[in-house]
Amino acid sequence: MAIGTYIAIGVGVIIVLWVFMTYNSLVGLRNNAKKAFSGIDVQLKRRSDLIPNLINTVKGYATHEKELLEKVTLARTSIMNASAQGDVKGMAQGENMLSGALKSVFAVAESYPDLKANENFLNLQEQLEETEDQIAASRRIYNENVTDFNNKIQMAPSNIIAGIFGFKEQELFEAQESERANVEVKF
Repeated sequence: MAIGTYIAIGVGVIIVLWVFMTYNSLVGLRNNAKKAFSGIDVQLKRRSDLIPNLINTVKGYATHEKELLEKVTLARTSIMNASAQGDVKGMAQGENMLSGALKSVFAVAESYPDLKANENFLNLQEQLEETEDQIAASRRIYNENVTDFNNKIQMAPSNIIAGIFGFKEQELFEAQESERANVEVKF
């Protein structure tokens, strides 16, 4: 065989190896984003499981705060429905709505000294605060993984392989404007 044939074969092998490595890299990044999303889902589920206990504890003290408790329940349901459908945007909206409602619940507790001192309420509040921190951490991890994946599928030359194999950009888990605003509690 001629030297030109060996060079052509060598170049072909390098191209094939590059395609395989790029494809595997894209799959790995996509799977990391999915794993990070499931971390958010686990924490949201944990928080959703704590909500009924919180509502029952608060109900005994703040019966006239029915509207607030309904908002918490509605937000919880919204998250669970979006999670079942794998809807990142819907989960983010429900999660933001629930965060605001929970802030209001804790602000209302200030008006009820017996509730504020109730051991069950304090325990639930501590668990929810811990869960909120874990949700925030999970969101950061998810967004980092999605950003890495999206960068890889948008940057040359890996964008060629991403296009050929149908890799699609994923959505970031973003806070809504309402979540960034201060919570206002009126009595």
